[in-house]
Amino acid sequence: MKRQTIITILLALVTVAGLAKTKTAEVKADSLLLFVQAGDSCMRQYNTFEALKYYQEAYAIAKSRSQQQAVEQHDLPLDKFDELPEEKQDEIIEHLKQSAENSSIVDCMVQMKLANCHYKRGNYRETANLLKLVPEDSLSHDAFRQLCFSYQKQGDNDSFIYWASQLNYRYPMDGEIVANLILAHVKAQQPQNGIVHGLIYSQRDSTNILVNRALADAWFINRDFTAAAKLYDRLLEQGDSTFNTLYSAGMCYAQIEDLEQAYHYLQLAFLMSGMQHYGCAYRLGVVCVDTKRYPEGLGYLDLAKQLMRPDTTIMKAITLSQGEGYYLTQHYDEAVTAWKEHLTYNPTSIATYYNIANAYAYLLKDGKQAESYYRQFLDLARKEEKPTDKLKEMIKSAEDMIKDFDLNRKLSQQNNQ
Repeated sequence: MKRQTIITILLALVTVAGLAKTKTAEVKADSLLLFVQAGDSCMRQYNTFEALKYYQEAYAIAKSRSQQQAVEQHDLPLDKFDELPEEKQDEIIEHLKQSAENSSIVDCMVQMKLANCHYKRGNYRETANLLKLVPEDSLSHDAFRQLCFSYQKQGDNDSFIYWASQLNYRYPMDGEIVANLILAHVKAQQPQNGIVHGLIYSQRDSTNILVNRALADAWFINRDFTAAAKLYDRLLEQGDSTFNTLYSAGMCYAQIEDLEQAYHYLQLAFLMSGMQHYGCAYRLGVVCVDTKRYPEGLGYLDLAKQLMRPDTTIMKAITLSQGEGYYLTQHYDEAVTAWKEHLTYNPTSIATYYNIANAYAYLLKDGKQAESYYRQFLDLARKEEKPTDKLKEMIKSAEDMIKDFDLNRKLSQQNNQ
């Protein structure tokens, strides 16, 4: 009797899930195809905004149908239930539990169309939530790829590795997936796993540039520079003379101490970067010095040092905010240090000289430094052609402080006589 009660409850759960929308589903039954066709028409016009509405309507209808089907498939005669063997009763109860949980499984075609629309609109979370519920053997190749890349675009590297591995099993010659799977393993600090995927693919196709790039990078991160160099050479033979390929090849040859090859590739890479890549300039400089090209190497190293200097505009903002933050939290020494650094990026900042002078005068009690910065402030402030009222007040205050310093100095000299 207890088992019959359990199964009655489970059937009720499935029934509630499905029958609540039965009437609506029946009314809209003929509309499902119309909504899908309308959505398809919008997608052909790249109108994902309108297509989304139609696909969502179709999805709601399909969901209602699937719930009703779940109810109909488990319409059991309860008066016969107790006559079944106990093992069979347990099996039915477990099956109904699963049906209660999965009664909202929707027509795969509708689900994939809705997911595709979300994917094209950049809603990767919703795309993944829809597609992960579709049985893997029902996923189209495109839908499977969208499931994988949705996790990648969300930054979920572990989930991407899982689903990309599943897709790779079904479609082992999808080179783009293989390449991204290799790089995902590199990102997860498991380059050896990525190398395995790359080598398996390369047994059938050794000419895929995407896979060769990823595999070369995996060899590099795995510190097998000889294997990496061979692949970078192959990429260059294939015409993949990009900056990254040239730069990586140069670094590989530097690691295996083939310095002439390193010099050749690093020089090409640096030129391709518009002579703006400080890392390449630095490594090229080191190789030049090691190959006794001293003047050339020193030139590259000097250029690398210049390129590594931080962006002046950004550093102005950072150091100014640091000074204010330290000042407001009563860390006055640190505030002065930050303001002084700010002056190295913005030497004409009149207010900064004034702030430093005030901090020395009133908070750090260093009259000598305060006077120096008040004078530097006045040198700049007096050059302003149209000073504001606020600046005039600051000038007057600084002049008064200078007078006080002069007076105190004279008094001190008189006392010492």
